[in-house]
Amino acid sequence: MPDAPRTTPWIVAVAVTFNRRHLVTRLVTETGRGTVLPDEILVVDNASTDDTVEALRALGSPVPLTVVELGRNTGGAGGFHAGLAAALERGADLVWMMDDDGTPASDCLGLLLPHMADHDFVGPAVVAEQDESRLCFPIRLPGRSRVVHKMTDVEAAAVDGLVAGVVIPFNGVLLTRDLVERIGLVREEFFIWGDDVEYLWRARRAGARIATVSAARFRHPATDDLGTPLMFGRTTYNHSPSDLKHYCMCRNNVANLREYVGVHGVLAFLAKTLWFYTFTRPNPGRLRMSLGAMAAGWRGDFTGHGRYLLA
Repeated sequence: MPDAPRTTPWIVAVAVTFNRRHLVTRLVTETGRGTVLPDEILVVDNASTDDTVEALRALGSPVPLTVVELGRNTGGAGGFHAGLAAALERGADLVWMMDDDGTPASDCLGLLLPHMADHDFVGPAVVAEQDESRLCFPIRLPGRSRVVHKMTDVEAAAVDGLVAGVVIPFNGVLLTRDLVERIGLVREEFFIWGDDVEYLWRARRAGARIATVSAARFRHPATDDLGTPLMFGRTTYNHSPSDLKHYCMCRNNVANLREYVGVHGVLAFLAKTLWFYTFTRPNPGRLRMSLGAMAAGWRGDFTGHGRYLLA
């Protein structure tokens, strides 16, 4: 925490973890190897039941490390809610937010920082750690009707090294204190999935200056199910084998679409879900779950995921 006037911004890196000792200690270690370092790393632990907290406290790091222990598992959304609040309390001018299962390239922070003078919310390209020529999460570039999967597409779309208006939130993104104070904290009731998108859309609505820095990289494990093509490749669907993740995805997507896009956005997502579990991967049981979760999202009921925590 800064205790004297500074001429450079105070940067706090925030990560959230739950029972992933190996991954979060890897993240902290890699973050500490950067060519430009944050001033502090703050890890929010979601009441892990393994030795995550002990391993973090025993970890040597060139960057001061603080572990915030929550009394219960609040999911990624609750963890980032608490982490953002703690970072601001500790005097952060910039907050560097990242998933615990990814790692920033050594020059990631150094490539993001020069753009913070005229941006509020910037991030790196999020690449598959198994193949850094591919994006971990497919994205739709400005002015494009199809999603893209390759880094070459992102690089070709960049202007002066930036893809304006596009970012993959909470994967190495850098936020200004001013933006967080203007739009508030992450919606903790989302638990997991969609809280990052909601935060990005809220920032856009508030007029935030957003961009991806095409030269910066954040590595994240890719899965075959995220961004599964459907409707003859014209769009994708985020299928997950986890009932908890899928329930939250459907519920939170509907809540986001209703708030920021409108009824037509909800209907489009409904059509994709019906198509996916009827034609792409027929599964009547998963379809019934999806429809129940979507109804909860429409009502604003964020309690239903608890049944899957106990499963």
